[in-house]
Amino acid sequence: MTTTTPAGTTAPAAKLERWQRFRANRDNALAAGHGWLTLTSFQWLEDSPAAVELVPGLWSTQVNGSAEGTGTRERTTAVLTAVPSDGLTLVETGETVGGTITAVLADEESLMWVQFGGPAGDRTVVELAMRGGRYAIRTRDAESPVFTEFDGVPTYPYTPEWEVTARFEPYPAPVDVPISTANPLVDGVHRTAGEVVFRLPGSPHEFRLQAEEEKLGALTVTFHDETNGDTTDDWRKVSLPRPRPDGSVVLDFNRAINYPSAFTPYGTCPMPVRNNSLDVRVEAGEKAPYPA
Repeated sequence: MTTTTPAGTTAPAAKLERWQRFRANRDNALAAGHGWLTLTSFQWLEDSPAAVELVPGLWSTQVNGSAEGTGTRERTTAVLTAVPSDGLTLVETGETVGGTITAVLADEESLMWVQFGGPAGDRTVVELAMRGGRYAIRTRDAESPVFTEFDGVPTYPYTPEWEVTARFEPYPAPVDVPISTANPLVDGVHRTAGEVVFRLPGSPHEFRLQAEEEKLGALTVTFHDETNGDTTDDWRKVSLPRPRPDGSVVLDFNRAINYPSAFTPYGTCPMPVRNNSLDVRVEAGEKAPYPA
C-alpha cells in the first residue's frame, strides 16, 4: 500500500506514518509546560546585587577563587537574595526563598532554579544559565502568547526524495570550531566529529556537512540552504542515527527542525559552521513558524 503526498509523490505508507508520528511528538514536545515557547526574557547578571526585569529579588554573580581540579584560575557563583513576600520558591523542592541562595554552573549548563506567580506559585520559572562564561537568567512564563497560541509548526509535505543515503567520514579526533550563536553576545563552539557526505536530487555535485556527535553515536547537522529567509528560518538542524559499520547513514531532511531561536528572541542557539551551506532549496522539514 502507498500513500500520495500533497507534493504529488508516492511514499511507502510505513515511512509516512513514522514521519507523522515524529511530527506529532515534535509538536507535543514544543507544547510542554515551561518549554522553549514560554521564554519571555534573557538577562545577564551583574557583579553587584541588582533588581532585574520581570523577576523579584536581587541577582548577581560573585567570584569565588580557583576551582579545584578544573585548571581555571577562578570560578563564579550566581547569587539570589529574596524575602518570603517576593513569592519565590525553589523549583526542585517548593521551598520558599527567604535569604540568600547560590548556584554554580559550568559553561552551557542550565538550571530551572526558582518559580513564582499564578495560583499555584509556578506560572513563571526562572532558568539560570551559564553562557560564554557569564551567568544569565531566562524567564519561562506559562501564559506567554507564543505558548498559549501555539498550534504546531508549519512544515513542507513529506517527500521521500529528501531522504538520502549519506556517508559519514569521521575525523581522527573531534575538532572544535568557533561559531556564532543566535545571541550576538554569546560565542559558541561546534565540536566537529567528521563530515556527512551525500548528493541531493537535481544537484550535480557532492555535499559535505560537518556534524557533531551526540549520545550513542547519533549525529547532528546544522545547516543553511536557499529557502532560509523565504519559507524557512535562517538555519535549521537535522538529526541522523548512528552510522552503520560501513559509514553509511540515513539523512532525512523531512525531519529538519528549527532551533528554539526561530520561535523566541531569547535563545542562544548555535549557528552553522561556515561551510555548512547548501546551494539548493531544501523544501523539506519545518518552515519558519511565523510568515515573513
